[in-house]
Amino acid sequence: MPSTHDQDHIWHRRAAMALASVAETGRTITYADLADAASIPAPHRINKLTQWLEATMREDHAAGRPLRAALVISRNRGGLPAPGFFQLCGELGLYQASASSIAAAQFHQTMLDALRSRIKD
Repeated sequence: MPSTHDQDHIWHRRAAMALASVAETGRTITYADLADAASIPAPHRINKLTQWLEATMREDHAAGRPLRAALVISRNRGGLPAPGFFQLCGELGLYQASASSIAAAQFHQTMLDALRSRIKD
């Protein structure tokens, strides 16, 4: 039986592949749908996914890449990521407004546009 670390590595790869696929189609995906696509094991599937997404945000930012985590949205926020996405963007120096403002929607769209532009290149 694979260790927890091995299991995490497996779903991390599946989540990354699912995000790449979503990015190529120009769509977004909900946290729950990404957790399903990656087959993240219970318990605390969304929490595990959130921690992984935050790690990808730090990696992407450090590498000067658009944030792949922008592709993941909350079912209940009108097409926006969860507030934690905007909080971490604030910590990274990328965003400094409310997570539920018009500025948040504009910032999110800018992130999506940057991802789509990178895919076309």
